[in-house]
Amino acid sequence: MFSIASLASHLRRGAAAAIVLTVAASAQAQPHRARLSSDIADRLARRIEAPTEVIVAAPDAAIGELAARYGATVRKRIQGGAVLEATGGQIDALSQDPAVGHIAGNATVYRMMAVTTQATGADQVWSGLDALRGVTGRGIGVAVIDSGIAQNSPVGDRVVASADFTRGAAAASEARDEYGHGTHVAGIIAESARDGYSGMAPGAWLINLKALGNDGSGKTADVIEAIDWAIRNRRTYNIRIINVSLGHPVFESYVDDPLCQAAQRAADAGILVVAAAGNFGKTAEGRPIVGGVIAPGNAPSVLTVGAVNTRGTAGRDDDVMATYSSRGPTAIDGVLKPELVAPGNRIVAASAPGSYLSRTYPEHVTGGGTSAYIELSGTSMSSAVASGAAALLLEARPGLTPAQVKAALQLTSSRVAGAGLIEAGAGSLNVAAALGLVTARNGLTTTIGGQLVQQSRIAYLPGNQPGLTAISLPTGTLAGTSILLGSTIVWSDTIVWSDTIVWSDTIVWSDTIVWSDTIVWSDAFVTGSTIVWSDTIVWSDTIVWSDTIVWSDTIVWSD
Repeated sequence: MFSIASLASHLRRGAAAAIVLTVAASAQAQPHRARLSSDIADRLARRIEAPTEVIVAAPDAAIGELAARYGATVRKRIQGGAVLEATGGQIDALSQDPAVGHIAGNATVYRMMAVTTQATGADQVWSGLDALRGVTGRGIGVAVIDSGIAQNSPVGDRVVASADFTRGAAAASEARDEYGHGTHVAGIIAESARDGYSGMAPGAWLINLKALGNDGSGKTADVIEAIDWAIRNRRTYNIRIINVSLGHPVFESYVDDPLCQAAQRAADAGILVVAAAGNFGKTAEGRPIVGGVIAPGNAPSVLTVGAVNTRGTAGRDDDVMATYSSRGPTAIDGVLKPELVAPGNRIVAASAPGSYLSRTYPEHVTGGGTSAYIELSGTSMSSAVASGAAALLLEARPGLTPAQVKAALQLTSSRVAGAGLIEAGAGSLNVAAALGLVTARNGLTTTIGGQLVQQSRIAYLPGNQPGLTAISLPTGTLAGTSILLGSTIVWSDTIVWSDTIVWSDTIVWSDTIVWSDTIVWSDAFVTGSTIVWSDTIVWSDTIVWSDTIVWSDTIVWSD
C-alpha cells in the first residue's frame, strides 16, 4: 500500500506537470505570467493557434481594454472576469498582461448519470420521527442547473422559476428540456408522487436553470452564470441548495478553477452546492481508477456524491458500490472525496416527453406525457438524492449552514461493505438518522429495510468552517460533544489524518482498491493526455486532451 507521503509525492509530481513555468535570468527580471489551467497551458505549449473561448480573471473595468489591446472578442461577462474568444498568440499575450490574474478554458461540461426513498430513510422522515412532525422539504428552493425541466412532465408542477443560460444571455423562459437529463434529476429531488413515484423532498420547490443544450453538454461560463443567478435570487425563491449533476475534468487547483470559485461564492452566501462525483471509477477493462472526481466536485465546500447500487432492495446488507462511481482523492489538490454516496443505479423518475433520452432509449421509458418516467443510472442520480435529503433537513432546521448539512449527512451515513473512504466517503446516505441528529430527537440508531443501521460517525470537511459547533450531538451518541470537539474524525481539505483512525485496508482504502502497477500515477494522469472521457476512463496514447476531447455516452445502465 502507498503511504500518505508517497501519495502526496505522486500528486505533487502530477501537479507540477500541469504548470507551465517561465524561467527568468533572475527573480527581479521575471515577467508577469497569469496562472493557467492545464488545458490552456497544454494548448500554448503545443502552439495551437485556432481561436478558442477562455475565461479570463481580470477587473471588470479592464475587460474591454484587454480585448481591444490584444484583438480578442468578448463573448460573455461573468463575475470576476469574462469569456473571451482568442487565438493561441492572443492568449499568450493576455497571460503576460499585469491586469490578468488567471486564464482557464471555457471547458465543456456534461451531465453525469420505489426503493430509493426507503433505502435512504426518506419515507420515515415524511411520516415523522418520534414527536417530530413529518417533513417533505416544503418551502425549500432547490436550483437545478442542468438541461432544463420539461413543463409537461411529472415534475413540471414543482417549478417556480426558470431561466435559460444557453442562448448567450440569461433569459426568463420555460427553459425546456430537449435532452431529458434535467427533468429526471428534478424528479428525483422533488416529484410529488402523483403517480406513485415520489422524489426525496416532494414538498420542495424547483428553480429551473438551463445550462446544458440539446446534446447534454454546455459551457462552464453558462454554469457559472447560473450559479451567480441563484445567489442573487436566493431570497426571492428561498434557494438553499444548488444541484449540479454535471462537470468537467479537473484542469487545475480548485483555488483557481472558475467553476469551483462560483461554488464557493454560493457556499459563502449560505447555499449548499451538491455535485456529482462523476462516472469515471474504472477502465474499460474494469480496473479501478483513483482521482476521477470531476469539477466542481473537487471543491472542498461542495458536497460531492458518489453512487451505491442498492440491487433493488431497501435493506443495506446487499448494497455495493457502483463500479463506475468516481473515487478520490481529487487530481492536483488531493482533497478526500466524495463525502458520501447515495443510490444511483436504475433510478426511475420523471422523463421529458420527446427528449433525446426518451427517444434514444425507449426501452427504459414507461407511460407518456405528464405520466412519463425513465430509468437512468449514474452519480447524477445520486447527487439528486442527496439534494432532496438536504432539503428535508433544511425544512426541519432552517438555520443550518451548508457546512452543518454536510456534516450531519456524513456523520449519520453508514459504511458500504468492501468500500473505503476514497470510494464511499463517510458512507451511504441515511436521512432519517441525519434528521434525528440535527433535531436531537432519536440519536443515531435507525432501522432501514428491517435492518438496524449503524452510523459511520465520520466526517471530513474543509478547515475553518463557521458554525459547526452549533450542532450538538445527542447525549451518549458521541460523548455528547460537538462535531469539532467530539470523538468524531474530522478530515481537513489538506488530508490530515487523525491519530484515532486505524490505518488499514478495510477502513481507509479498502481491499477493493489496489495501489500497485495497475494504477498508473504519472504526468499523464494530471495532464489528461491519455484520457478519453466516456462512461469509463480509458487509458490510451491516442487521444490528446484538447478541444477534441472525446465524450461518448455517459449514461450507465448497470453497475
